[in-house]
Amino acid sequence: MIGRIGPWVHGSVLLLLLTGFACNKAPQNTPTASDDGGAKISLKGTGNDSSTSNNSPAGTEDGTVAPIPPKPAKFEGPTAKSGKIKIVSSLPRTGSAKGQTDTIVNGIKLALEEVNYKVGDFTIEYEDLDDATAQAGQWDAQRETSNAQRAVQDLDVMVYIGTYNSGAAKIAMPILNRADLLMISPANTTPSLTKPNTGDKDEPARYRPTGRVNYFRVVPTDDVQGPVAAWWAKKMKVKSVYILDDGEAYGKGIADLFKSECEDERVRIKVLGQETIDVRAQEFRALMLKIKKENPDLVYFGGTTQTKAGQLAKDMKSVGLDCPFMVPDGCYEKAFIESAGADVLNGRCYVTFGGLPPSELVKQGGKSKAFVEAYERKFGKMPDEAYAVYGYECALVALEAIRRAGEKNRQAITYAAHTIRNFQGALGTWSFDANGDTTLRVMSGSVVRDGQFQFETLLSIPPKR
Repeated sequence: MIGRIGPWVHGSVLLLLLTGFACNKAPQNTPTASDDGGAKISLKGTGNDSSTSNNSPAGTEDGTVAPIPPKPAKFEGPTAKSGKIKIVSSLPRTGSAKGQTDTIVNGIKLALEEVNYKVGDFTIEYEDLDDATAQAGQWDAQRETSNAQRAVQDLDVMVYIGTYNSGAAKIAMPILNRADLLMISPANTTPSLTKPNTGDKDEPARYRPTGRVNYFRVVPTDDVQGPVAAWWAKKMKVKSVYILDDGEAYGKGIADLFKSECEDERVRIKVLGQETIDVRAQEFRALMLKIKKENPDLVYFGGTTQTKAGQLAKDMKSVGLDCPFMVPDGCYEKAFIESAGADVLNGRCYVTFGGLPPSELVKQGGKSKAFVEAYERKFGKMPDEAYAVYGYECALVALEAIRRAGEKNRQAITYAAHTIRNFQGALGTWSFDANGDTTLRVMSGSVVRDGQFQFETLLSIPPKR
């Protein structure tokens, strides 16, 4: 195991409160000075570098970032100044999540192609790993373990993009942490992966056996998404709710956060009950008949397409439980609509998402619009799944960390990721905080209409008076 090299990435780094946003910048075709004194990579085809204003949700930050940690005098481990660098991704490429992860992989490839698979004197290679199995129909613990170990053992691998599922992240994180291998997730939203006091007592420490932070994510976490869903329900005049979850890290976690906010004195939505479903069950009619007797204004499910969200919706309709059905971003994919049936969901299914759908990204202009347009040119259609842009953003971060490091060294590249501030990507202008989380907090709500997700509103929590 690589030894400690000091406190530069320790999770106990003190936070500073910073305010304001990056200034608007004109388009550049060459590297320009970034706000932290380093150079910023310029990617072909990404549009202008203008950052968004405080009124533009694609660029909104909460203002809380960490001071850039001091650079160590020396990084340990093998080092090279040129040659091949591999970026791998580990995502469920088998099963119903494949449609979603196809677009994530497309986003990654698009970002790499825009720099012609080159960063300085390094040639970039990309490998697409599958952490799912046909038997499971979704991610598999043994497969994710194998992928992480394989990446660690391949000394050309400098960046691991993944995982899609938070449960899979819990397996990969300590393996990659021991190797100081930079891990960037496009989709994990469980807060306890990075934030103390949001899960078990030993979280997130158990994912950081070295005491250092090597895990980053570009998507907002469920401690934002769960509560804003409750406020959205309140805005919809919901007075009572029955909550279901799938018992997994992501699903149970976001359901608990939703429940907690419902019970807040400012929201006051009556929780009629909460149950964890058996995801191995084929149908849930008996459960839905039981819930129907409670006459809820809303049924909320913390879970994913892969953990039976579609079947729950079908069984709600089959027993005549006609209240709205609300789900989180784990169901924000075409496979969910296909599994439930458009006729079941149209006009009654509400979905929360950490970010903006492609149709709204276009309206933001700048790199947000440029990404959607470049994706459409490359793949012949707009991104039809919401997480495509997060795959793209992960690849941009990986390229920037490699460029800033200037050497093929895992510790150096991971440290470089910690220095990213006021990063101007397809999601807007944002920074990483001390925990490796994005400072972006944009949340949106969509409704299923005509068999499609249609953007409904931006979501937020009113400030306390």
